[in-house]
Amino acid sequence: MVAAEASGDVLAREVVEEIRKKDPDVHISGIGGDELASAGIISPIDVSPLSVLGFFEGIKAYGHVVKLADAAANAIISDRPDVVVLVDSWGFMLRVAQRVRLRDPSIRLVKLVGPQVWATRPGRAKTLASVVDHLLCIHDMEVPFYEPYNLATTVIGNPAISRHVEGDGARFRGLNDIFETERMVLVLPGSRSSEIKRVAPALVEAAHILYKKDRSLRVVFAPAKNVAEQFAEAFPDIEDWALLTSQAADRYDAMAAADLALACSGTVTTELAMQGTPMIVSYQTGWITWALARGLLYKRKHITLLNIVSDDQEIVPEFVQTKQKPELIADKAWAWLSNPTALPQQKVDQSIALDRMKEGDRDAAEIAASVVLEEAAKHTAGLIAS
Repeated sequence: MVAAEASGDVLAREVVEEIRKKDPDVHISGIGGDELASAGIISPIDVSPLSVLGFFEGIKAYGHVVKLADAAANAIISDRPDVVVLVDSWGFMLRVAQRVRLRDPSIRLVKLVGPQVWATRPGRAKTLASVVDHLLCIHDMEVPFYEPYNLATTVIGNPAISRHVEGDGARFRGLNDIFETERMVLVLPGSRSSEIKRVAPALVEAAHILYKKDRSLRVVFAPAKNVAEQFAEAFPDIEDWALLTSQAADRYDAMAAADLALACSGTVTTELAMQGTPMIVSYQTGWITWALARGLLYKRKHITLLNIVSDDQEIVPEFVQTKQKPELIADKAWAWLSNPTALPQQKVDQSIALDRMKEGDRDAAEIAASVVLEEAAKHTAGLIAS
């Protein structure tokens, strides 16, 4: 299992757990972070520097990415696996796949979560098909992009929906002395180092504007665990007026407890929708990346999946790039908080959008685990035949 970022690390751990249910004797090694480590899989290399955001930032880190890809390939080849599962992180995983394929073409390669070819750079479908044996994708709409290249694809559905855990909002409020009558705003500033630098400042300032408008408002910040220390260092005075938590166990409870969330774009938007929490989304990347995306690459008007599946209509308000201004975010949030009907209506709108994302009653990690074991069996059968 190879996972380079926080969300991929979670999915990798979930798939590991499902594989072990199906075959307790299977040997699993991996490259990843804390989530895989919690499953007893200790990474031989540190992949934390791979939390890179944007095209230009990726270019600046290219040399380091290549070195880590070489190290990852060395670790994989030395372990002699039947199958390698490459989770998310397009650029890094492509380089790992190329290196493993070159050194041992017999190893089965599975890509878990494909590049967003339906939104940008459809040519990546051909590239991916040339280096992996099977793609585990999230949406049915991805499959046609790979059919011309005969890449085996399996739709697993959205992992965030499959892993849904009903949050206990009352528990979170009770533990943190937030009364039922008090309004609570949850701020989710991101899971990447670059997001703490580019997105968090606008969300922090927007939340502070709201707090200054209403000192009874309870503001809770919940940065992802892997960037919690960086966030605390960047905003040392935040606990003077807000609550700061990074406890993973409290994550869904905090979402369920909130009247409104201000969130960095990402998987968290689906998780918030699953908890029925109205949200406003913010995002910013490097200007060169933005210019390339808007001018050449990105084919959608919106970046939030809830909006994209709603025929690219803005169900969830987005404040992206030039619009990522604290005052604009705060104004929208205050308008919702001041209108008794706004937040309930937003819950309904998000629920309708969420229903469009659901693809039946199935568990993404369990489906992925089945495919991984099938691919491993194919490698074993090939060795026997040879």
